This record gives sequence, structure tokens and C-alpha cells, in this order.
Amino acid sequence: MAEIKIANNNILSSIGGWFKNTFNAKYWDSLKFSLYCLTHPLDGFWDLTHEKRGTYAAANTILFLTCFVRIMQLKYTSFLFIRVYWEELNIFLYIASIVFPLGLFVVGNWATTTLFDGKGRLGQVYIGVCYGLTPYPLVQVPLMVISNMVTNDEAEFYTVLSALSLVWCALLIIAGMGQIHEFSGGKNILFMIFSLFAVLVMIFLLLMFFSMITQGIAYFYSLYREFMFRM
Repeated sequence: MAEIKIANNNILSSIGGWFKNTFNAKYWDSLKFSLYCLTHPLDGFWDLTHEKRGTYAAANTILFLTCFVRIMQLKYTSFLFIRVYWEELNIFLYIASIVFPLGLFVVGNWATTTLFDGKGRLGQVYIGVCYGLTPYPLVQVPLMVISNMVTNDEAEFYTVLSALSLVWCALLIIAGMGQIHEFSGGKNILFMIFSLFAVLVMIFLLLMFFSMITQGIAYFYSLYREFMFRM
């Protein structure tokens, strides 16, 4: 019985080790594949979703790195380019200001393209958007260091490279959405505009919803105060 128990434990350990190694290998391969998408966006984003080269774990990592680098920029970028008033900064709201619009874009793009034969699923759109953010941490980390070495006369160098990283991200996301939904160039651009419009509509509806909730709470609170006053 002891030998059987030892054999079972060895089998379970082997299976657990195999799953762990397989997951780690797939995670690192999918994370490294984001670098391929930088220079081969059409082939890269096609393989990302249709060949299952992308994973949620890698997408979440890229999104986390993007937010982390953005926060680090507040502290370590030269004051010539970013001025931070820490007493007025809410770090959680700051992170939400990055993640929330991206989430709305993912939902808006998926919702609008689904109505017109878009092939991408919601999860695929999310992965594609996150992989499209890859240039941001790769470019902004060196720029964070460079910002503390340049003078006012050389500031344009930093500004141009920083803007190029954002343009690069935007172009990758556009290319990624076209490959994921299997849209032609013109149709893809059109639905990117529709997606941005959908984001504005969702923001408007959310603002109306929270405004109504706030007014409702204020109304019932005033009734409560009036009731307590008359008591």
C-alpha cells in the first residue's frame, strides 16, 4: 500500500509539474509574441487570435505594465515635462482614468462590429487592444530616464518620441481590430470611428445614470432630514 501511495504521489507531482511548465511556456511565448506584433502587425494580430497566440495572462501583464509605467512617470519624469501635485492626486482614480476608457473602447468596438458581421469576440478584442499597448512601456521607460538628461532646448526630442509611442499604439490597435474582425481597411477605419462614438455615448449614459442616482439620494436625504426635524 505504501508503494502504491508513493507511486500515486509521483504521478500527481509529474502531472502538476507538466501543467506548470506548459502554462509558463505558453505565457512567456504569448508575452514574447507581443514583440513580433510591433513590427509585423498584420500577421501578428491575425495569429494572435486565429492561431491562439495571445493569452489573457499576457494581455493583463501588458496592461499592468502600461499602468505601472504611467504611474512611475509621475514620479521619475523630469518636472520640465510633467508637473504633479501629489496632494491633489488620487492614484486609484488615475489608474481608472487609464483602464476605464480602454474598457469602454473594448465593449464599444465589440458591440458595434458584432452588428455588422465582425468576427472578433469580446475577449479577442480585449487581447488585441492590450497587445497594441506594447510600445508604450517599451518606449516610455527609456524616455523617463532621458527626460532627466535633456535641457529646455532639447525638450522637443522627448515630446516627439513620446507622441510617436502613442501613435504607434494607436496604429497597432487599428491594425489589430482589422485583423480580428476581418475588415478591409476602409471598413475598419469607419468602425474605429463608430467605436469612439460608442464610447462617448456610454460615457454620456453613465454620467446621466450617476447624476440621477445622486439626485435621488439627495432627495431622500432631504426627506429624511425634514422628517427628523418635524419629529
